[in-house]
Amino acid sequence: MGLDQQICSRARLSRDARFDGKFFIAVLSTKIYCRPICPSRTSRESNVRYYPTAAAAAEAGYRPCLRCRPESSPGTPAWLGTSNTVTRALRLISESGLDDGVEALADRLGIGPRHLRRLFLKHLGATPIAVAHTRRLHFAKKLIDETSLPMGEIAMAAGFGCVRRFNAGIRKFFHRTPTQIRHLARHKELQPANRYLFHLNFRPPYHWQAMLDFLGPRCTPGVEMVEGNCYRRSIFLNGKAGYFEVWLEEQRHCLVAQIEFGDPRFLFVIVERIRKMFDLNADWTSISKSLKHDPALTEKLRSEPGIRVPGCWDGFELVTRAILGQQVTVKGATALAGRLVAKFGKEFRGENGLTHLFPVPDVLAQATIRDIGVTDARSETIRALARAVCDGRINFAGVVDFGRFLDRLSEIPGIGNWTAQYVALRALGDPDAFPSTDLGLLRASKLRATQDLEQRSEAWRPWRAYAAMYLWRSPSMQAVGRKKPPILKAPSGTDEDAPSRDDVLAFRASGRAN
Repeated sequence: MGLDQQICSRARLSRDARFDGKFFIAVLSTKIYCRPICPSRTSRESNVRYYPTAAAAAEAGYRPCLRCRPESSPGTPAWLGTSNTVTRALRLISESGLDDGVEALADRLGIGPRHLRRLFLKHLGATPIAVAHTRRLHFAKKLIDETSLPMGEIAMAAGFGCVRRFNAGIRKFFHRTPTQIRHLARHKELQPANRYLFHLNFRPPYHWQAMLDFLGPRCTPGVEMVEGNCYRRSIFLNGKAGYFEVWLEEQRHCLVAQIEFGDPRFLFVIVERIRKMFDLNADWTSISKSLKHDPALTEKLRSEPGIRVPGCWDGFELVTRAILGQQVTVKGATALAGRLVAKFGKEFRGENGLTHLFPVPDVLAQATIRDIGVTDARSETIRALARAVCDGRINFAGVVDFGRFLDRLSEIPGIGNWTAQYVALRALGDPDAFPSTDLGLLRASKLRATQDLEQRSEAWRPWRAYAAMYLWRSPSMQAVGRKKPPILKAPSGTDEDAPSRDDVLAFRASGRAN
């Protein structure tokens, strides 16, 4: 399954946090599996086995360590040692893609269920059902340890059909009852009703300030905000409203997420979305290894390690913001988004400046959007997008084929290749998405023609999205942003800085002339 015994051994002996979640250590004598950073006494090499996933270790008959808590490890990167089919399947499973069974999941992927099982066993060491079951049990353990929810609500939140199945699963998996596990939990801080605190681990390094620098200028007033070390936003899910805020605990290599939401059944979905939004499953070692060979990126990688690709809470919201921001500054786009929310968004009584929820597609499909100060063309593009989402022609959840999805999205008048690639980068989480027509990327890479940038970016695959983030953060782009104070100019490469067609043609022409 692609594990290098020597590398695993060195990472285990040094307790290297960069390998946390990339493999698990099973101890033959105790029948327990651990994370590479487990503080327990180090076992002899002859007494351990290595597994690529927690599900594989569980299938081999080992139970999770209660000290290092494997359920809290960063997610196994979907792209490590897996086929594209397994990568897509893991994404669907994280979005409840197994609710209708393995056959339905395989059908969505365009293969047979037996072949899907073979791929999972080959690449992950466990079947799709085992992977999903392990995730469900791990999340239940996390709720037991980190919340004060009653066991019945934990059972529902973790996806168990009844408390009896939940109790039996926990006892079999952890060799303890849920009540016994809660007594052993180190987390004793009580939260108010409907408020939950989770520690979401990542593999270091993680450049949290770069994440805030990117998200901060783009925060929609009333819906989201960056304050100090914290990002905060309102959310709307399955007819219920809430909010979450996230901040860094650097010493523990984790982000702390405080969630306030009235229905605990959706906590798993919310936590998974937050993990994707802040790119917590990324493997910096693999990314930097591929990018460091380019002279334009070498120094950036060394001076600012751990820059991640910012995701988004909702795909429809991201595309709407992208359309509003075409050919205007970040500050202008933020102002337009604030007007849109104030006029069409639902009021929300949150904390610390959160006053609204972002408008839903049903509302914007019929809205007179030009009243907020956008052109008729952009107003109609947003309305067309909203109608496509309402009709089911565009669905940001459970995307299997990125190319086909982006083709459908680009059929909406006003959405071109640049916006489509930006959506792939932030909403779909495609690590290889790359808006090559972006003028900022051309400036930062010191190239004049899009074709030259596309050719150069071939060496960055499959991490071109991360290369784009580094180029956008380059000093030259930050200098561009300081030319027109007090406008907070983006480090380019964002929908707010999408160039006009004439700008692109003129820029390409100047490149050919020189």
